Amino acid sequence: MTVVEARDVATVPSEERGGVLSRTYRALSIGIVSVVVVIAFEATAVGTAMPVAARELGGVGLYAFAFSGYFTTSLFGMVLAGQWSDRDGPLASLASGIGAFATGLLLSGTAGGMWMFILGRAVQGLGGGLVIVALYVVVGRAYPERLRPAIMAAFAAAWVVPSVVGPLAAGAVTEHLGWRWVFIGIPALVGVPLALALPQIRRRASGHAAGDDRAPLDRRRIRLAFGIALGAGLLQYAAQDLRPLSLVPAAAGAALLVPAVRGLLPRGTCRAARGLPSVVLLRGVSAGAFIAAESFVPLMLVTQRGLSPTLAGLSLAAGGGTWALGSWVQARPRVEPYRDRLMFLGMLLVAAAVAAAPSVLISAVPVWTVAVAWAFGCFGMGLVIASTSVLLLHLSAPEEAGSNSAALQISDALSNVLLLAVGGAAFAALGGGAVARTATAVTSATPSSRPAAFTVVFLPMAGVALVGAWVTTRLRER
Repeated sequence: MTVVEARDVATVPSEERGGVLSRTYRALSIGIVSVVVVIAFEATAVGTAMPVAARELGGVGLYAFAFSGYFTTSLFGMVLAGQWSDRDGPLASLASGIGAFATGLLLSGTAGGMWMFILGRAVQGLGGGLVIVALYVVVGRAYPERLRPAIMAAFAAAWVVPSVVGPLAAGAVTEHLGWRWVFIGIPALVGVPLALALPQIRRRASGHAAGDDRAPLDRRRIRLAFGIALGAGLLQYAAQDLRPLSLVPAAAGAALLVPAVRGLLPRGTCRAARGLPSVVLLRGVSAGAFIAAESFVPLMLVTQRGLSPTLAGLSLAAGGGTWALGSWVQARPRVEPYRDRLMFLGMLLVAAAVAAAPSVLISAVPVWTVAVAWAFGCFGMGLVIASTSVLLLHLSAPEEAGSNSAALQISDALSNVLLLAVGGAAFAALGGGAVARTATAVTSATPSSRPAAFTVVFLPMAGVALVGAWVTTRLRER
């Protein structure tokens, strides 16, 4: 512990000098980490069931839209949550978000067609956007700065068990009961996190950050949030349509998106200005490249190598543990002076993992190559994602924590939408939708030969991750 850290601890009341699991913070920490566990279980389980759902609903051509539909509406939810949390505290945003999250899962699980399935994902995304920003505000308000890296590491650790159990459970349920039960069953897990987290959040993190005055919602930011969500949705629709007429929604989407991005993200984000703008940009670049690639891994393994949904999902299972390990490493006090270098290393690992994944399209390459590559990539993501959260809170005043956390999550989700749109368009253009027509059964499908459709998704995303490595050199203000 440094002299400065010792001085900081000395000024903290004795009952608040412990860690995140001390008596003071235990209930709150367990509650909010439990919320992350539910989100993590949903992400890993749904990813495993998605190829089967898309096939049964006749929507493999809209496969990327099923993922990006979530991120599109979450953009609006994030801005709303930032405004709502700064004005009234994070409690209402978190509770409403969990309710919408569960409702969306039920809509997708009972869908009779692909577009209804996507609608459910959109409702779920709105809830997810409300939840994730509210959680960041809780961390910023309820925990001292010395504990924030630790609680961020706990968030990452919360993905470990779901990453291992989620694919196995979802694969077994999908194969024996049907993919719908994967979606319908998850809302039952929501009650415990609510019961644990909400009372503690009401006590420790409620109310307006700057005092008793309640500032009105910034209607301009709400309009921009609607514009960014609608613009991203139009661009995604145009990318999936691939007809000359699709240029019309593409142009309309860009016209809405550009001013909204400029108004919602910190000035200088698009040009990687030093400090907070580059932190926000890095979050989008890293998350977008990784998620866009990861979304296609189970589909690639099922359709190109003939794996079952369970085995395809388990190929990503080790990543949960290595992601948590990377987040734990960044939380060590001794590595704080080297945080920028660790983030640079993390982005190089992500680029290498994404570039290595399509090697399994060559039949001579063992399928487990993906699992090994993804484990290293997730370690890199653990170093980067948790660090961007820590840096953002460090650079934000308490009354700006909600808006800046929303900007971080907007960058994350918007990059996911745009890169999934690009990847999905390339996938469809090279015949990716044909995988649904060349395989007649899920568990005994004859692998279809569409390697180019997958390669054109993965290799550009590796290039985007390398851009992220450069952005890590601009995180500190000189």
